Amino acid sequence: QVQLVESGGGLVQAGGSLRLSCAASGRTFSSYYMGWFRQAPGKEREFVVVISKSGGSTSYADSVKGRFTATRDNARSTVYLQMNSLKPEDTAAYYCAAVRAGGSSNLRSSYEYDYWGQGTQVTVSS
Repeated sequence: QVQLVESGGGLVQAGGSLRLSCAASGRTFSSYYMGWFRQAPGKEREFVVVISKSGGSTSYADSVKGRFTATRDNARSTVYLQMNSLKPEDTAAYYCAAVRAGGSSNLRSSYEYDYWGQGTQVTVSS
């Protein structure tokens, strides 16, 4: 029972920055791995980053490594995605997702996640 709400999207020029937030309503936020995914119109949903329950470990897609940083604040039940050096190809709806996970789970796969937010649009102009 987790409700997720993303915010922080908008229009930005290439090279600019945005910080997305994902607020969770559940009281057991720290029990979940949190993922960020993105989806452009007509495209498959793609993995961006996953962050561990404590926030101590992250795994990024190669396309965003070095530019994006995921963090979480379990006291505030919120996960963040800091996006720097944005490129037009980053344009997409960005979604946060939650899963308790298990040892055999591939947390880079959207199919592993049980809860999803509604998304926030990020548009990067050239």
